[in-house]
Amino acid sequence: MSIAEKYLKPEVVREISRLDLRAQFIVKGFLHGLHASPFHGFSVEFSEHRKYTPGDNPQDIDWLVYAKTDKYYIKKFEAETNITGYLVMDLSRSMGYTYRQELTKFDYAICLAAALCYLMVHQQDPVGLITFDEKIRSSLPPRSKRAQLGNILSLLSKLRPTGKTEIAKSIVQIAAMLRHHSLVMLFSDLLSDPDPIIQALHRLRHGGHDVILFHILDEAEVHFPFDGIVEFEEPESHDRLQVDAGGFKADYVSEVNRFRDRYRRECFQSGIDYVPLDTSMRFDRALTEYLISRQGRF
Repeated sequence: MSIAEKYLKPEVVREISRLDLRAQFIVKGFLHGLHASPFHGFSVEFSEHRKYTPGDNPQDIDWLVYAKTDKYYIKKFEAETNITGYLVMDLSRSMGYTYRQELTKFDYAICLAAALCYLMVHQQDPVGLITFDEKIRSSLPPRSKRAQLGNILSLLSKLRPTGKTEIAKSIVQIAAMLRHHSLVMLFSDLLSDPDPIIQALHRLRHGGHDVILFHILDEAEVHFPFDGIVEFEEPESHDRLQVDAGGFKADYVSEVNRFRDRYRRECFQSGIDYVPLDTSMRFDRALTEYLISRQGRF
């Protein structure tokens, strides 16, 4: 089995292809609509235009669009219509956890990343890869050629989530690396102090980048399916804690919900897409639902 087949199974490729055939506007909305589209309410034929600004060549004005809108728009060049994407993967030790699911959080993230990489390459949009734990560990420059999917999955297949975490510091490093407007797709369990992470996410967003935060937790981390006296180990410090699961569950689930709600609220206020997931959800279905919900906001 090839690396691509391991993480991008044929049924997932078929599902994404059907999505593309059934509703190409969903993919367009995902990759090109972004957060603020001046063409909201217009048909898809206007998706390759932007408003005329002083300094543009008047010869580039599309007079057919002017006739319909009474506004000056010019045809975008290819460099303006393509968007560069970065898949940003958390390599911290906690991402290697699974309680009873087939996929660890890291495997689940790779499956999501493979589907998104396939989608972007299919749309001829360049996509690259950045991995981090305490700092940036690897970076694969964006490419739009079909071989890029194999390149990205080949690199990911060699990596193991074994490091300690400095999520906020790594996001700040990434923000400093990116020179052009990009779509940053971040995959992490976010198991660290939220305050600096949220500040770093705001900084990345305010740098002019579109950000999608895929918050991936294990099914057990969300639903706490434990009974009796259970011993837990913190994956990075190896600290151990014994708890009575029955008496602990309600408080734990409430705290996890607060944790996710804070990210949801902070991301919404900054124009960041927040996608909470757990490993019991079929990743292809979760991704399709997300794409459709994103398109519905335009």
